[in-house]
Amino acid sequence: MRKRLFAAALVASMATLAACSQTENNAADDTPEAGGSGGYGYSIAVVTHGGPGDAFWSVVKAGAEKAGKDMGNTVSYQSDGDPQKQSQLIDAAVNQKVDGLVVSMANPDALRSSVEKAVAAGIPVVTINSGQEKSAQFGALSHVGQDEAIAGRGAGSRLKGENVTKMLCVVHEAGNVGLEQRCGGAREGLGGQVENLQVNGQDLQSAQATIKAKLQSDTAVDGVLTLNPGVAAVAVTAVKESGSKAKLATFDLNPEVVTAIQAGTVLFAVDQQQYEQGYLPVVMLTLYKSNLNTVGGGLPVLTGPGFVTKENAAQVADLAKSGTR
Repeated sequence: MRKRLFAAALVASMATLAACSQTENNAADDTPEAGGSGGYGYSIAVVTHGGPGDAFWSVVKAGAEKAGKDMGNTVSYQSDGDPQKQSQLIDAAVNQKVDGLVVSMANPDALRSSVEKAVAAGIPVVTINSGQEKSAQFGALSHVGQDEAIAGRGAGSRLKGENVTKMLCVVHEAGNVGLEQRCGGAREGLGGQVENLQVNGQDLQSAQATIKAKLQSDTAVDGVLTLNPGVAAVAVTAVKESGSKAKLATFDLNPEVVTAIQAGTVLFAVDQQQYEQGYLPVVMLTLYKSNLNTVGGGLPVLTGPGFVTKENAAQVADLAKSGTR
């Protein structure tokens, strides 16, 4: 609750400062309002690696679009899981001379050239979700997201408290540095045996079969940590069909995961509150463009981690109905 109150206060303070600074600017140049209540009229491109229709990234998109509306900006959202194609989307935004750019960097090195071109063109960049360790190096103003190692340690520690001693960490996207960091953190938090299990996150039936086969072949596994809510949903079935008693937890949320937590088939979900990852960068870029404000002092702005458990799942489910969780 404290984390949610803090996040709400941060957003409110950002929005208030933005409104105040724009009031002063409008008083000076009598610029008409463009769009929402903020009236800034900036064009901001959001380019992520999340696939279309993905429940997680739809919430990020909702946050960015709501911030755009609140600030009176035009926000365009595009995504592609292929790093090369994501780079092309970034290049296209630079060619369009947008006022600000928000980028997720699951594969930072593949995006470096495009992000640096944006910075060289005078376009301020805020990175989100993945690529925190390379954000400042590439010239971004700040990074907004979850610290994957910290979140992983928290998840591992909670599973240790549930007496898990041998765990599978299910990696659904090869080459995603953030996922590897989650597993590394979980290994530290658990203090027991952790084996990374690669599955195909684009083929959930295949992922289910891979998890099931592993549980059947290694009955010593007593814990499973998935890193994606879609994989978590099929992992519930895999655990059941394999006859395993392994305890299951996950990163991130969707309605099926919330239902599974309420039913007790998933212990908890690590909640990185991705709505903030869409909303906050748009506000931050608006403040930078209008008032040269920066946030974080060179350190990332962390969203979460929070934990959704059986005790608070009903509250989160209610919030999710509006598309913000």
